[in-house]
Amino acid sequence: MSLPSFGTPTPKLLLTSVYPVDLSNKEFDGSKKIDLRIQDGVIVEIGQGLTPKKGEKVIEGSKSHKTYVSPGWMDMHVHLREPGFEQKETIATGTRSAAFGGFTAVACMPNTRPTLHTQDVVETVVHRASHLPVEVHPIGAVTVDRKGEAIAEMAAMVQGGAVAFSDDGDPVYNAEIMRIALTYSAMLGVPIINHEEDLALSKPGHMHEGVVSTRLGLEGSPAIAEEVMIARDIMLAELTGGHVHVAHISTKDGVELVRQGKKKGIRVTTEVCPHHFDLTDEEIERRNFDTHVKMHPPLRSQEDVDAMIEGLKDGTIDAICTDHAPHAPEEKDVEFIDAPNGIIGLDTAWSVAVSRLLKPGHLSLTDLVEKLAVAPRQILSLEIPKVDVDQPANLTVFNTEEEWEYTPQRIHSKSKNSPYVGETFQGRAEAIYHRGQWVDNEL
Repeated sequence: MSLPSFGTPTPKLLLTSVYPVDLSNKEFDGSKKIDLRIQDGVIVEIGQGLTPKKGEKVIEGSKSHKTYVSPGWMDMHVHLREPGFEQKETIATGTRSAAFGGFTAVACMPNTRPTLHTQDVVETVVHRASHLPVEVHPIGAVTVDRKGEAIAEMAAMVQGGAVAFSDDGDPVYNAEIMRIALTYSAMLGVPIINHEEDLALSKPGHMHEGVVSTRLGLEGSPAIAEEVMIARDIMLAELTGGHVHVAHISTKDGVELVRQGKKKGIRVTTEVCPHHFDLTDEEIERRNFDTHVKMHPPLRSQEDVDAMIEGLKDGTIDAICTDHAPHAPEEKDVEFIDAPNGIIGLDTAWSVAVSRLLKPGHLSLTDLVEKLAVAPRQILSLEIPKVDVDQPANLTVFNTEEEWEYTPQRIHSKSKNSPYVGETFQGRAEAIYHRGQWVDNEL
């Protein structure tokens, strides 16, 4: 299979027989069929039975299932690996994978080489992605080289395009450094995204500490290692008035801490990855130590998975992200304890969400669009796209019914480290349209 045409200029486009889902318009709840005309990247007409005009590319919604259109989705937690680790991923390949997954925007983490810790490096990433149909918003490092010792040039990086700060991959371990960072967060109006981990408690854990790790004889990372850092950061956010965002939350009590922090009016938000509301630590045993189920935070217990779903349902968990973490094949093709943490996730996020959240009735279609398109941009203070006349066309086209198999040939990342290869899914992203460019994700 050839890769999808990535970033095809399409100044004139007519989408017909599609069902809009947009929380800014109460009529657009996915039940109403419309046609949508776009010219030069702007929505110019919405109606029914629109007649194609000369030179327009016409895309018709499916006759076998509903084809939905929503504001373009955003993944606020990805690793594009560029600069420095292009053998794993590049901005071009990572955004191509994002497009296949239905995302028109991503925010990329700073664990690159050089680290995204100065204005010039941030601006380089912005420039390299400026022509692509998927926006790239850099997340700057909290500390210089992510070493946790000195605050990086936060104000300058915001001027260069940074939308948040994180030392992701490592926590901001020093409480005084975190306090200073959150103070700057309040001044700059951007969140501090922390990888919540007490290293003294968690190392050298290779999986979740529990019954399965005991049975397998692997040293585990306990849930408390995540939770004590969440508690610390919520308290520091209350003290400073800063905005702390809990990265890739994974434990039941961690969700409860965020829930209580929100009730107190503290500026705390959080995100969850599909693998943490889908898979448990039992996968490591079931798959015979497959390194594609090794990630950080680790897969945890069924009780934790259930808490992720409950947190999404009651609004404690704000957003769905992927923590897309590509690794070269030779890095993962080692013993389990020697393998790096992380999996790719952009290709499959929507399909996992459909199977685990939508189909069982945990979240509605509008709920899912809110978690994917609206909440990430609200957290990062970015403009939220709308399906409306005179608005820039920033759109995701998708369905909830189409069956498809995630084969190695359908991996659009440069890396292949996914636990979902071979899975048959229901529901997929069909296309995106952004920056005047159409990306058709035909299987």
